Amino acid sequence: MAEPTQLDLFSSAQRRERVVDWQAPAPVAKVAMRLSGMDAMLGIRDGRLPPPPFAKLIGFIMALVEPGRIVMELEPREDLENTIGLLHGATAAALLDTAMGCAVSTRLEAGQGSVTLDLKMTFLRPLSVRSGLISAEGKVIKLGRQTSYTEGFVRDAKGALAVHATATFSMIGSNFAGN
Repeated sequence: MAEPTQLDLFSSAQRRERVVDWQAPAPVAKVAMRLSGMDAMLGIRDGRLPPPPFAKLIGFIMALVEPGRIVMELEPREDLENTIGLLHGATAAALLDTAMGCAVSTRLEAGQGSVTLDLKMTFLRPLSVRSGLISAEGKVIKLGRQTSYTEGFVRDAKGALAVHATATFSMIGSNFAGN
């Protein structure tokens, strides 16, 4: 098999472009910190608060908000693929970290937050553009005063489990956002 030439790989016909816009995150954080975590998550889901820039960059949305449970959704795109045509593992990691962290947030009062201490993922099957709509569910297992524990699942459009995760979050107060 002949190797493709460098010119073929870098031709304008092979070029793609994606433009991402977002709202400045600092003003949104100040507003969100005055809300309960549940109200902030509902605000993002319902479009009353802008989503974080990272969510816009990757392209996922908050589809479901319940106390202790969040579901994020992503329509996979080729710009999230690695060189072998599969979604990069960091895509699932971003979805899960966000879904599990937001699930913790739904149980917090105004001025409280959490940050990821650890994230353990087990990849069970690859994801790609052909996977269809991907959902990432985060559930609170134990909400603690200093540390909280979560579990997460990524499923393809057919509901097949692709990734399982657990994460630990450190609970923090309102002084972290510069308030």
